[in-house]
Amino acid sequence: MDKTTFINNILESEQTLYRVSKSILGNDQDCEDAVNNAILKAYEKLDSLKEQQYFKTWLIRIVINECNSLRRKQFNILPFEEILKNKKVEEKDDYSDLYIAIQGLSKKIKIPIVLYYIEGYSIDEIKEILDIPQGTVKSRLSRGRKLLKTKLEDMEVMYEQKQIR
Repeated sequence: MDKTTFINNILESEQTLYRVSKSILGNDQDCEDAVNNAILKAYEKLDSLKEQQYFKTWLIRIVINECNSLRRKQFNILPFEEILKNKKVEEKDDYSDLYIAIQGLSKKIKIPIVLYYIEGYSIDEIKEILDIPQGTVKSRLSRGRKLLKTKLEDMEVMYEQKQIR
């Protein structure tokens, strides 16, 4: 893969990389660090990519590893208030409850949910990215849907109770 193709592939993957890192880290600055480090590592290890058609999958795996590495170094958990404060302007307020609910999921469930529903990856692609069995991907997606439904229902009840008062 030449330099121009690498740059074009990075530009095509930019939003995906950001959303995956955001689902793990939450903080915009940490996301930028993780994505930048992943791009640098990908460029340095480009010769280890066996098939160019899997570039995006390979790159997402590197981003996930960078995010996990960054989290291990920080040892802190970001409160929801901080996540909402850092929320991008272009993100629609219509989805803020869903965004909060997704951020409240465990990392094991959150990443497959983001990859499947937000990024549009198939179950087979997620299996390859996360290096887990297909049944595990399906069960995490199913569990994630159930948890999101419960969280969103709880939020709705909470909002209704606030309006009654």
